Amino acid sequence: MKGRRVYPNDDDSFKLERGDYMFCRGRWYARVPDSRTNDMDLSDLSNHQVTEHEDGTITVSPSILHHGNTPDWQKVEWHGFLEHGIWRECWEPNLTQGGRGNENHLF
Repeated sequence: MKGRRVYPNDDDSFKLERGDYMFCRGRWYARVPDSRTNDMDLSDLSNHQVTEHEDGTITVSPSILHHGNTPDWQKVEWHGFLEHGIWRECWEPNLTQGGRGNENHLF
């Protein structure tokens, strides 16, 4: 999925859609592209190395492991990469069998 860089408003307010990322108040934030997460789930990328490219996209390393909630507060995980603004998932989460999302680990 192609991500989108978002810039905060003058008052530092913002809204991130799935796949968006932004720099605000000295930190990078992202909203993973997982459609199961609720609208308030953001990833703070402070513990990651973020490389900003000339075209405004970013690459984040190491991989992003996001722990979130569905709108009805079920726990979910999303694990993947953001490279040059493109999101790539590491595994397919498995909620239907009570899994935590790492049953189909690819690496």
